[in-house]
Amino acid sequence: MEGDMNNVNDRYAKLIGDSWWAQFRRGSNPWMARYVYGLMFLVANLLAWAVRDYGRSALSEMKRLKECEGGEDCLGAEGVLRVSLGCFIFYFILFLCTAGTSKLNERRDLWHSGRWPAKVVLIIFLMVLPFFIPSAIIQIYGDIAHFGAGVFLMIQLVSIISFITWLNDRVQSDKFTERCHIHVMLLATSAYVICICGIILMFIWYAPQPSCLLNIFFITWTLVLLQLMTSVSLHPKVNGGFLTPGLMGLYVVFLCWSAVRSEPPEGKCIKDTNAGPKGDWLSIISFIIAVIAMVIATFSTGIDSKCFQFKKDEPEEEDEVPYGYGFFHFVFATGAMYFAMLLISWNTKHVSQKWTIDVGWTSTWVRIVNEWLAACIYIWMVVAPVILKHTREAEPSGAV
Repeated sequence: MEGDMNNVNDRYAKLIGDSWWAQFRRGSNPWMARYVYGLMFLVANLLAWAVRDYGRSALSEMKRLKECEGGEDCLGAEGVLRVSLGCFIFYFILFLCTAGTSKLNERRDLWHSGRWPAKVVLIIFLMVLPFFIPSAIIQIYGDIAHFGAGVFLMIQLVSIISFITWLNDRVQSDKFTERCHIHVMLLATSAYVICICGIILMFIWYAPQPSCLLNIFFITWTLVLLQLMTSVSLHPKVNGGFLTPGLMGLYVVFLCWSAVRSEPPEGKCIKDTNAGPKGDWLSIISFIIAVIAMVIATFSTGIDSKCFQFKKDEPEEEDEVPYGYGFFHFVFATGAMYFAMLLISWNTKHVSQKWTIDVGWTSTWVRIVNEWLAACIYIWMVVAPVILKHTREAEPSGAV
């Protein structure tokens, strides 16, 4: 057994030392597997978009499917949900098969990192299968997907805040505090400058007149949240510095921008930037960037399983898996629900225009609530250690 383990460790050590192409060519290893899964997820995203925007050309073939009711039930928002369902089932099956994997020499590790022909056949089958499912079941999945997408947003939120606090603890450690002091100040200053500039531009672009009360409230409240997070972080009992509230400020400003950007174009408070050929190209570029960002966000969140572990400081063994396989596939499963919600703007009856993503009042409020929740979670994560410490110190004195 020990000899087999050493052989596995030697094989993986050689793989890590090889070039990127050599790792891909040799196949079965968890470091390359995650990129292949990310590529599959990207293909599923593009397929869902193609069904939504260009499914009409396949309408004649769809009419042959009994469950498509003349083709209409396999296009638009419902077509997106059908593709999303197939993607969700694929990653959820992998989640069930790989959850709890801890060692590189387990059979579940080989299933996660290899067997690609079988997985390609499986995902193709699962992408086709939902188009034979009755419309009523697809609508039920659409309702469930709202919850699943919310779970994905929560996981992503915790992952981002965990990374920011880890980075702050890292640069403030005894090892880096002297060396990185200037870099930290420059990074924090740049973050605040970008935040202020972003807020000013949002006022100019999305609140051009006093009647835009809702946008004025959204943007002003974002400024208040930035000030509140900074004040809490600089409190003498917290002493968190400028870096973490500055980076969190970037995140909440981005969420606010995404929210007001998602408002329907009919509103008078949004300048029409999509008129004419130039606007069409801007829409296409924005859509491509949004899809790529969604895939990258899902990928980066999926490999960050340690932010949800309670024992983070324990030393790792050589034969431990590099990331949680089960968590990785669970994030991609919820991500499948999330990309469906973005493409249909969180409304199962929504008819989206071509080259648009996450547009509508529902999308706006999802982003705004996510922004407020991000600020609340960050403030709690900063204040909680102080409160718990004060509670522990008060307990002995209060005892009789």
